[in-house]
Amino acid sequence: MGNRLTQIATRTGDDGTTGLGNNTRVSKNSGRPHAMGDVDELNYHIGLLLCEPLPQDVRELLIDVQHQLFNLGGELSIPGFTLLKDDALAQLDQQLAHYNAQLPRLQEFILPAGTRAAAQAHVCRTVARRAERAVVALQEAEDMRAAPRQYLNRLSDLLFVLSRVLNRMDGGDDVYWKSERLARQNATE
Repeated sequence: MGNRLTQIATRTGDDGTTGLGNNTRVSKNSGRPHAMGDVDELNYHIGLLLCEPLPQDVRELLIDVQHQLFNLGGELSIPGFTLLKDDALAQLDQQLAHYNAQLPRLQEFILPAGTRAAAQAHVCRTVARRAERAVVALQEAEDMRAAPRQYLNRLSDLLFVLSRVLNRMDGGDDVYWKSERLARQNATE
């Protein structure tokens, strides 16, 4: 990552292009800037989640995720460059198993609700899914490693699980969708 910004208002993007880390310019409407922007937005939403009261282990995990997303964004900004390491995906798998093991089985779909922190985790999850779709579209157009796509896919799963963990932080629970099937099941019990 050779060039660091020393001036923010460069006016070089006034023509509808943006500079990549390899000093090439592409349309701001092309796949790479879309993917970079969605990953960047996800990082900011995680920053908002970090403003909430969180268990220390969740806080530390999310801070590490922010660093990994910066690596992922850097990788997206430099075609052919690798910044996101394989152990980042392994860490998500490990954390996903750890937090999921603490939760009861889902009875039904849950709503993105509950505590403010849980709701923000759901926002992060949906932005992660959008970023993943943008990376998939980019990978369909260009030859790229699978790691960025896999990381975002696994991260969205982890954010869903963390939303459930955060809803239980002060004795709460999931907010279930009131489906007809669940209503009938509860009526017969």
